[in-house]
Amino acid sequence: MHIAVTTRFLLPGGHLEGLGRYSYETLRELVRQHPDCTFHFLFDRAYDARYLFGPNVVPHVLYPPARHPLLMLAWYEGAVAWWLRRHRPAALLSPEGFTVLGTRTPRVLVLHDLGYLHRPADVVGPMRHYYNYFMPRFARAAEQVVAVSEATRADTARQFGLRAEAMKVAYNAPAAHFRPQPAERQAAVRQQFSQGRPYFLFVGALQPRKNLGNLLHAFGLFKAQGGAEEIQLLLVGREAWRAGPIFEAYQSLPPAVRAAMRFTGRVSEEDLAGLYAAALATAYVPFFEGFGLPLVEAQASGCPVLTSNLSSLPEVAGGAAGALLCDPNDPAAIAQGLLQLSQNTALRARLQAAGLANVARFSWARSAEVLWQAVQDAIAQRASAQA
Repeated sequence: MHIAVTTRFLLPGGHLEGLGRYSYETLRELVRQHPDCTFHFLFDRAYDARYLFGPNVVPHVLYPPARHPLLMLAWYEGAVAWWLRRHRPAALLSPEGFTVLGTRTPRVLVLHDLGYLHRPADVVGPMRHYYNYFMPRFARAAEQVVAVSEATRADTARQFGLRAEAMKVAYNAPAAHFRPQPAERQAAVRQQFSQGRPYFLFVGALQPRKNLGNLLHAFGLFKAQGGAEEIQLLLVGREAWRAGPIFEAYQSLPPAVRAAMRFTGRVSEEDLAGLYAAALATAYVPFFEGFGLPLVEAQASGCPVLTSNLSSLPEVAGGAAGALLCDPNDPAAIAQGLLQLSQNTALRARLQAAGLANVARFSWARSAEVLWQAVQDAIAQRASAQA
């Protein structure tokens, strides 16, 4: 069997964020689980050889490199559609949330979130138009739609008029290197990143949906309300889009509060694993998420979590039993969560144990099995429709 896979988010250089990480982990498992299947990986630029997960992977570079909406249209509806007509694979799997309309190949589409509908101001104009036009059409055209959480499945059904029971759920999961670390390793991480002091941790791209303005203000309130002077806030992640207001919020804080904060930029996977494990807690309070991978990475590392009570985040974190939940729109509520976590060692211990239990629900191998079943169902649906 020959399966085509769009792998546009397997970027060279190794810096994989949400969509790229999902593609990497699920595809690596699929290739391992099905050695008799040939997977044709369709890249939009020169690829890194580490993404060729086995001898049953055949890479293809189709141009143009597609990051602008017009180039995305040219890539999916031009280059990929042409490749599908020429090679006629059994199915097309699109783990990154976009697919091809102009094809008769059975399609499996993974949808990660519909944030562009809930927070349209966060999306730049041309991309917003692309999403508004194509996303509902992609979802309705695909033989199989897979969501990354129950929240995303329900949202997709509601927004696009699909049957929730017809969609599958294939979660994200923490990578194996996210695990509790020995005390000496934690001490070394704190020495490297926070002058040996305890810290709260944020992990994610610096962009509007991550709610960093409110988190920074909350950290200021935490300090003003008696939060320990030595506690710091580390913010790990690249500067993405519309990050200006984040740095404006930072500059508005008192000098003593700013001095207790550090923007690290990207860090290596090894350092990230250590940062989670050594943190006092992870504070991840976005306005909206389809899944929220930092939650399970933190929990797998034995790190207590403070997160939002909205969208998929309670589902992923294991509810109020697995994490401390707060209203992300209220800096005072976030600050109260930080105070509780800093002062209550019993709460931190309870959340550590509950988090480690919660992440047992998530497995890249199981998610790959869901995707494989979706591929088989898509092929069967197309065959039935043509009979």
